[in-house]
Parts: sequence; structure tokens; C-alpha cells
Amino acid sequence: MSAESEMILSARGLTAGYGRSQVLFGLDIEVPARGGLAILGRNGAGKTTLLRTLVGELAATGGTVEMAGERMNGLSVERRVKHGVAYVPQDQAVFARLSVRENLQVGALASRNARSIERVLEFFPKLKGRLAQAAGTLSGGERKMLAICRALLGNPRVLLLDEPTEGVWIGVVDEIADRLVQLAQDIAVVIVEQHLDLAWRVADRACVMDRGRIALSGGSEEIRHAPEFMRLLAP
Repeated sequence: MSAESEMILSARGLTAGYGRSQVLFGLDIEVPARGGLAILGRNGAGKTTLLRTLVGELAATGGTVEMAGERMNGLSVERRVKHGVAYVPQDQAVFARLSVRENLQVGALASRNARSIERVLEFFPKLKGRLAQAAGTLSGGERKMLAICRALLGNPRVLLLDEPTEGVWIGVVDEIADRLVQLAQDIAVVIVEQHLDLAWRVADRACVMDRGRIALSGGSEEIRHAPEFMRLLAP
């Protein structure tokens, strides 16, 4: 197996939920070490729950999560971040009252590279002119950019993104997509996204979730032309 096709993150028989409400049902998933993986499915299929369980925000009730062959079950979010997993949630991904610079400084606490902030700002140069601005006053697209930059400061091997273009102006969507395509050349980029054109642009592989399970999995071209694909996305 080539380095490009090795699996960096995997889950086997994964179950999780909220209280008595089970959301994931024996789910299996594999994330290649490089490239994009789109997680698709209708609202309520369990996509966000899957990402939260992979990063450790939500404890699995069954099954296993492994990173580079090492079991992650029971590890905190902080420990998983140190192992190379980064997560950009759909909402509240930045500290609204802190400036852009302060948000990045918080994200850089675990980085030993003095130039790390300068390096991640190269992905979204427009943030350089917003460093003194409160993050809560940024546009929706700029907040998404800042959240991605913060996540990258941990030098992740796997970047999990939940709806990174929700509420973002179409012109900024293209800029974010360009950066994610660039990142996917070096690390694993896992994206939950309703914007299908962006998902296909970023991801060369895709999984479609249905009621807490993986209903389809394979190459993006294979999935998008599968007879049942649109049915699985229908409300």
C-alpha cells in the first residue's frame, strides 16, 4: 500500500449518542492519510456526531477509534489534538471577543514554531489586515478562515471540518475551497458539507450517512453516480 493510500484515522463498530438517544450504530469508516473525504447525508444522519466522536468531544459508547494504529478511545480532545487531529466545528469556532491575533495566539500555544502564525496566515492573506479586529465583528467567511487557521496551528495530520462554507458568501466559498484542495495534497481533510460542488472539488472519496450508518462509501465519482445517491440525500 502506498503512502498516499494508507489509512491515518479509522473507526470500527462505532456507536455514540446523547443520553438515551443513540445516533451512531456500529459505524465503520477509514480516512486516508492524504486527500479529501466528504461526509454527506441528509440532516439528522449523524454527520456532526461522527466528527465530534472522532475528535473526542463526544465519548463513544462502543467500538474503537484509531489514529495511525493507536487506539484513541478514552483520550481527551487535547490528547487527540496532540496526536494530530484538528476539528473546526460548524458554530462557535472562534473566540468572538478576542482579536484575530489573540485567537491565533491561543491556537499557537501548543506550537513550538515561532513562525507558525505567519505561516498559516499565508493560506488566507486577507486576515493579515484584520489582526487587531475582534473576531466577532468579522464576516462569516472571515470567521471560517480564522477557525481553519487556528486549527492548522496544531500541525494536524487530519483536519475535520463541519460545514465550513455555511453562511459564507459565494466568492469566499471559492477561496476556502482552493485552500482545502491545497491542504489535501499533504494531509487528510474530512469535510461535512451540504454544498455538493465544493465537496466534489475537495474530496476524492466520499461516504454517505443514513440514520447513523454508512450507506455508501467509495471514490467520489463512483458515489455521485450511484443510483441511490440522491435518494439518500432527499429530506
